[in-house]
Amino acid sequence: MTPTPQLSLGLLLTASAGFSDVVSFIELGGHFTSFVSGNTTQLGDALAQGSWSVALLTGSLVGLFFAGSLLGSLLALLAGPRWGSSLVTALVVLSFLATLAGAALGSPPRQFMLFLAAGAGAQNAIVPSTGSVRLGTTFVTGTLFTAGQDLALALRGLAPPWRWAQHLLVWSSLLLGGLLGGLGYAYAGLNALLLPGLVYVGFLIAFILRRPGKVLD
Repeated sequence: MTPTPQLSLGLLLTASAGFSDVVSFIELGGHFTSFVSGNTTQLGDALAQGSWSVALLTGSLVGLFFAGSLLGSLLALLAGPRWGSSLVTALVVLSFLATLAGAALGSPPRQFMLFLAAGAGAQNAIVPSTGSVRLGTTFVTGTLFTAGQDLALALRGLAPPWRWAQHLLVWSSLLLGGLLGGLGYAYAGLNALLLPGLVYVGFLIAFILRRPGKVLD
């Protein structure tokens, strides 16, 4: 089972991702910065229909997510366990700053939201993969499957009886973040991104100040 403090921090990261993705979904008129499966199916449909502007947008979102995941993973590997999470979180914070700066300069959402897609890809490298529950990610399709799989194993006595509930908590945190993101956008528009942005800044400060072996190690 994942330790409670580590689980709590991971859930907060996932909720922040859900918040950001809903804001992005609204701002982009039905496209995502972190839900790559949705963007991929939209890309396939756009190519089939010859909707080249949609294909360019969804393809760019998928490509920037991949680039962010690559850069974030490289930073985590090169910096090691002490500074890896700090550098990756700093990259995510920069993606928020670039997104808000692009909006302030009057760029169209189809341009400045690409920064956030790269940050979403990088976020998945913040928390090292330990234990059975994948924490701090921007996607939960596999997590929801694993919850059902673990419940089946638990019913047969082949897994801890409540481990499946931890996977559901990760899914629930993304749902809650999405709900808050929708409400936040209704009241503050794109400026609602300041809230998850501040969460990442808080994580960055905590990672920098932590003692070795603390926070999410």
